[in-house]
Amino acid sequence: MKTGVLGIHGFTGGPYEIQPFMDYLQAHTDWQIVVPTLPGHGETLELKNVSAESWMMAAEQALRQLQKEVDRIIIVGFSMGGIIAMYLANRYPIHKLVLLSAAAKYIYPAQLLQDIKDMIKDTVTGKLEENTLYKRYSEKLKDTPFPATLEFMRLVRIVQPYYGQITVPVYIVQGKKDGIVPYATAQFIYDKIGSLKKEIVYSESGKHHICYCDDCEDWFNTALLFLTGEEEEERPRVIN
Repeated sequence: MKTGVLGIHGFTGGPYEIQPFMDYLQAHTDWQIVVPTLPGHGETLELKNVSAESWMMAAEQALRQLQKEVDRIIIVGFSMGGIIAMYLANRYPIHKLVLLSAAAKYIYPAQLLQDIKDMIKDTVTGKLEENTLYKRYSEKLKDTPFPATLEFMRLVRIVQPYYGQITVPVYIVQGKKDGIVPYATAQFIYDKIGSLKKEIVYSESGKHHICYCDDCEDWFNTALLFLTGEEEEERPRVIN
């Protein structure tokens, strides 16, 4: 049976956000992997005239194309991509679902404040250009029009009422130091989603870009075991 993986990146991001995990799956399986770039995203952001529907439609088109080429599909969604992944899992016969820092809720002020303090400290010491958070977000802040942010928020509201209708096995990963998505969001999704087979893995040091956290190799491995494991007893699990 041929397996395909559809990866969906986050708001203002691109395929690079989940590339480390996609590379890991590519190295350890023979699965066909597809990671489309959503409208307005990629190396340069052009978000002035995009909508929530355009992002959902692009992901849906990629899914339909992949359906023609494989027998079963796994969806991996990061941040906003996690919300789109749940939208697709509710509409199509998906084999399994992986949600990475899924943005069902967003902006965790305490951790974001700490990250900003780190950037200020690096500014004072002349090391701002070495701060990875600064590198990732400085350009995005300049190039993200407010209407696009409203579309992202609207997308979250569109999909949220349907969490309970999702029944496919789901693997949830969340960093406890995520400055964008509160780490309690993973439990919120876990409680709301209708799947019987579901797991949460928390990364103690993980920030929002969970595929680049220090312990990512650990959850890469357990995620692969979840995705390749046979359907045994369906019981929820939480891994700290």
